[in-house]
Amino acid sequence: MKREIKITNDGSKTLFINELNENYHSHHGALQEAEHVFIKNGLNLINDYEINILELGFGTGLNVLVTINEYLKTDKNHIINYFSLEKYPINESEINDLAYFKLFDNPELKNIYQKIHSAEWEKSVEITKGFTLKKIKCDFFDLKNIALPKINLVYYDCFGARVQPDLWEKPLFEMVANTMDVNGLLTTYSSKGSVRRILQELNFKVEKKQGPPGKREMINAIKL
Repeated sequence: MKREIKITNDGSKTLFINELNENYHSHHGALQEAEHVFIKNGLNLINDYEINILELGFGTGLNVLVTINEYLKTDKNHIINYFSLEKYPINESEINDLAYFKLFDNPELKNIYQKIHSAEWEKSVEITKGFTLKKIKCDFFDLKNIALPKINLVYYDCFGARVQPDLWEKPLFEMVANTMDVNGLLTTYSSKGSVRRILQELNFKVEKKQGPPGKREMINAIKL
């Protein structure tokens, strides 16, 4: 599918798929959305020494970068193992054009951005001390066949239900739930009533949170 670069309202870039009429990130602000949903309402709520993160899906790599940026602000007295699924990786030209490292003040992030995207698929790669990334090229529904440690935090960042409704139905959420540890957190930009009901059926405690710019609500769900 053909993709093009677009500028979102906070000045950060995203990819747009013409065929689906769908952005990879919110047009209100790609960076703002990632930091609000996955850092403020995700990573910053986890206190475990070893944090295993599962992301659906890798996309442009922005969520990995904002996670590392936040990690580098801490005293790094914990470690992060980050697993990210993606069926359609972006290409080198798109990686260079997005240049997300320019959004941050930390000069380390230029090299880190390059390491994220050059990391070999299917292998665990230490991107920076204490932070390991494993990119897995697969369909999300292959998750049941992937060996993972117990997951503490899920970034549920699939394309919207308008274009890929099957990604927001019970079978995939059940696979994700089966990877998670008790008290694990799933965070997503979605606030659909059907999603809340599915998660409740799967024994999650679901909480509606204030959404990122341009969106009234989002969901946090804790596995009981």
